[in-house]
Amino acid sequence: MKTDSMKKTIVALLMAVVSLAANAQDFKFAYFSFDTALKSMPDYGLALANIDKLRTQYDAELKRAEKEFNTKYEDFLENQRAMDPVILDKRQAELQELLHKNLKFKDEANRLLAQAENDAYGPLKAKVREAVKKIGAERGYAFILNTDGEACPYVDSTRGDDINILVADALK
Repeated sequence: MKTDSMKKTIVALLMAVVSLAANAQDFKFAYFSFDTALKSMPDYGLALANIDKLRTQYDAELKRAEKEFNTKYEDFLENQRAMDPVILDKRQAELQELLHKNLKFKDEANRLLAQAENDAYGPLKAKVREAVKKIGAERGYAFILNTDGEACPYVDSTRGDDINILVADALK
């Protein structure tokens, strides 16, 4: 009983392979670099500049806050022996609170930068995807590979089309 089922499965697989081989002539694919396409867009430079400006502002504020903390901490270390225990406890609590606020700000700054990058690059990425989809439909590709990030370490250029130039032209 099991052998009949296995034979049917093997026959079905062989038929599928033969069918794929017969249609291989019609099978077309392409490949491109998403990052290269994104960076070729005119609006990419503006988005990058805006993100860099925001990052610089956050970095400056983080450095200012770190300097403020370090100054207060050094002052605390220099004067702690002469402080009354109640004042010592108060200053320690202030330093802990300041450190906590600085760490919270750093986390919030990282979150806001990530959101700003999403907001800035999201529409650009959508344009790349739309351009690739249009090229794929117009040229009859079964699929289009993104060669970035070592996701596709080998592509036989005699069997697939490099569409980097087509995508860059479509995004201008």
